[in-house]
Amino acid sequence: MSMEMQLEGFSELEDALDDLSKSAGRGVLRRSLMKAAEPMADLMRSRAPHGQGDLEESIAVSSKLSKRQAAEHRAMFRDQRAAVEMFVGAGALPQAHQSEFGNEHQAPQPFARPAWDQDQQALLDRLGGHLWAEFEKSLARAQRKAAKG
Repeated sequence: MSMEMQLEGFSELEDALDDLSKSAGRGVLRRSLMKAAEPMADLMRSRAPHGQGDLEESIAVSSKLSKRQAAEHRAMFRDQRAAVEMFVGAGALPQAHQSEFGNEHQAPQPFARPAWDQDQQALLDRLGGHLWAEFEKSLARAQRKAAKG
């Protein structure tokens, strides 16, 4: 399965981020991704099957993965390095993938993929707005700090 997305304005944003320190730029990206992804996590929670233990409560936006997830992620993206990564989904609960994909005893009850299908373009739109807003705040902080020094 392939997917095409048209992203605009990100090269200008990347140029603008060069005006900030690396750590400030990563902070802008991290905060923006977190804010933009939270509505998708809410959508996943609303679609998650009820009565599946802590499944609904485990759905979160985070930069952290469980040890098993981190190992699989490193293996998949061994040659790629990103400044910031954010993950949206259920924690490392067995019922998460059992609910999403089903098994021999249970029919699938997808909640993550339908949320992605419904919200992916809106997430990208939110991300663009949050990135510019966070960039402007960080640039203003950097300028105030430079004026003091």
